[in-house]
Amino acid sequence: MIPHALGLGALAGALTQLSPLAYLSLLLVGLLPRPERWAFAGAFGLLCLRLLLPSDPWAGQLGSRVELEGVVREGFLSTAQGRVYLRHFPPLKDGRYRLSGVLQPPQGRRNPGGFDQALWLRGVGVGAVLKVERVLWSQPLPHGPRDGLRERLEAGLSPTVAALAVALTLGERRDLGETYGEFQRSGLAHALALSGLNVAILTGFLVLLLSFAGAYRYLGALAILLAYLWLVGPSPSLVRAEIMAALVLVALFLGKGRLDVLAALGWAAALHLLWQPFAIYSLSFQLSYLAVLGMALVLPKLPRPSGLKGWLWAAFAVTFAAQLLLLPLLLHHFHSLPLLSPVANLLVLPFLNLLVPLGFLKMFLGSALALPFEGLGRLTLELVALFARGPQLYWGEISPKGFALYYLGITPLLAALYGHISWRRASVLTGSAALASSLNLLAPAAEYWQLDVGQGDSALLRLPGGVEILVDGGRDWAGRRVVGALGALGVDDLELVVATHPDADHIGGLPEVLESVGVGVLVTGPPRLEDPQERRLREVARVRGVRVIEAAAGSVLRVGQARLRFLGPRENGAEDNARSLVFVLEWGGRRILFTGDAPISEERYWEAQPIDVLKVAHHGSASSTGEELLERFQPRLAVIGVGANVYGHPTPAVLERLRRHGVAVRRTDLEGAIRIPLR
Repeated sequence: MIPHALGLGALAGALTQLSPLAYLSLLLVGLLPRPERWAFAGAFGLLCLRLLLPSDPWAGQLGSRVELEGVVREGFLSTAQGRVYLRHFPPLKDGRYRLSGVLQPPQGRRNPGGFDQALWLRGVGVGAVLKVERVLWSQPLPHGPRDGLRERLEAGLSPTVAALAVALTLGERRDLGETYGEFQRSGLAHALALSGLNVAILTGFLVLLLSFAGAYRYLGALAILLAYLWLVGPSPSLVRAEIMAALVLVALFLGKGRLDVLAALGWAAALHLLWQPFAIYSLSFQLSYLAVLGMALVLPKLPRPSGLKGWLWAAFAVTFAAQLLLLPLLLHHFHSLPLLSPVANLLVLPFLNLLVPLGFLKMFLGSALALPFEGLGRLTLELVALFARGPQLYWGEISPKGFALYYLGITPLLAALYGHISWRRASVLTGSAALASSLNLLAPAAEYWQLDVGQGDSALLRLPGGVEILVDGGRDWAGRRVVGALGALGVDDLELVVATHPDADHIGGLPEVLESVGVGVLVTGPPRLEDPQERRLREVARVRGVRVIEAAAGSVLRVGQARLRFLGPRENGAEDNARSLVFVLEWGGRRILFTGDAPISEERYWEAQPIDVLKVAHHGSASSTGEELLERFQPRLAVIGVGANVYGHPTPAVLERLRRHGVAVRRTDLEGAIRIPLR
């Protein structure tokens, strides 16, 4: 029990970085037996002392202009002072550099489901981003052992199989492209992370290969594993797997037999967090430890049939046990769960079990093993692509309350599995947690989201009855961002998509939305087929079978309990912005006016009525949002979709008009995505 107490104490100490409430865990000390009490308190105290050591070398320098020199690898610059992440387009190739730029804080998440750069960098112990302004000098890195091993690993392989080999053996996934998405959609992404699966296969292979050395084969395998860690770098999942493998190998060398998995996990957590306390922020750390914990808790208590039935049952049981504690994390971060994941793991993992040691050997033997690796690799990729087309369980982001209810729900089931309570009582407790989590369904969302798509526009309305309406989609690069936000919010289909007018910053991202999400109706203004943006959007709609409606002033659409009353455009004029679709969305007594990029000259023709929210036209351009509009429509809140730009948007003139009329202003360039409740 001491290793368990050490791991829990270190974990509790690391959690103090997230919340001071973690200090309350010290109350557990009085409930533990004496040896475990001291182990828990000691690990907690050591971790807290470790956190007092300086960890951010750039503290106090954010916002300052600096010149830094060091080695760039995979987007990070390592200097004598510490590491920074680089912001430069195109990304700098690996090499030695002297760079001039500004140190900036990492960006947090800007949209639902968006990338949280600050959290990601915190999980790898980096606290600053260098916005590179000039490359003062650079030189390529000398040819190192890793480069030679990679060349031999890739020798004789096709590009896709070579990318798979590098991912499985060296942990580099940047060349996988769409293949990585297929691994995710098939439930096999964990196989690409250098973790327990890879280390277990490699350890077994090394022990077998070194069997001639007797008991010293365990130390030999350990030495090679440590060299492997140095070669590929200390990712959280690999560090956890290496520590546990090291403990098992040392125990076998000393003749102690196999080490208990939970004990090894406790030691690994304690040692890992004392070395890298910031790893607690890493999703890789969380997934790795929870997967092993789930297997350690569940698998010993499950029945083990013999023969082929037992083999099939074991494969499904491992997948189930590993995902039991991971499920809310997977749904929260990836918004989908492959329903064929157990079958995919059953059929594909045996091939991966062969490819890992084969890739390790190929790093030393080169093209001699190209033929078998190519054949197995192609078969593996074909199976992965097949399962990637399987059904998915889609889910939005999960709230802290949702996480708490999930783990409260499975705790009674685990207690019943170990015989601490009856299955009947466990079912009642778990059912209560499930019932509590479903109460949110009684009050469905009614909200307006102005998404952050940079210098562009995209808005989402979510209304009771499953009504979801998307207005514009930003530029083409923002399409993926919008699709990610829809997934995070649990939107798997849209009743309406409104394209206000064919400017790239409004409809450039909509083709990707139509290709990724089910859409009922696309609403556009009068056709302008000479515009390439509009032609592409209409072609995607045709291919996807999406009905297209052309609206203008006087058009009315009803969707569920919502009504869209179109105020413009008045005519199929030549001026682009004047052709913008302008409409008032009415629901539950609330009114939102969407104005596209319509100019002041059009505003006088709109039938006025008091509104709650004004979606400011043309990102706050001085040519829109005039005095007459503000006097006639009397908005209470103005929302501006805007990003970094050279036009001065939103202009001081528009901001001053809004201020004089007492209109509160919210901007995506300052806040990121903006949520406005409509109840």
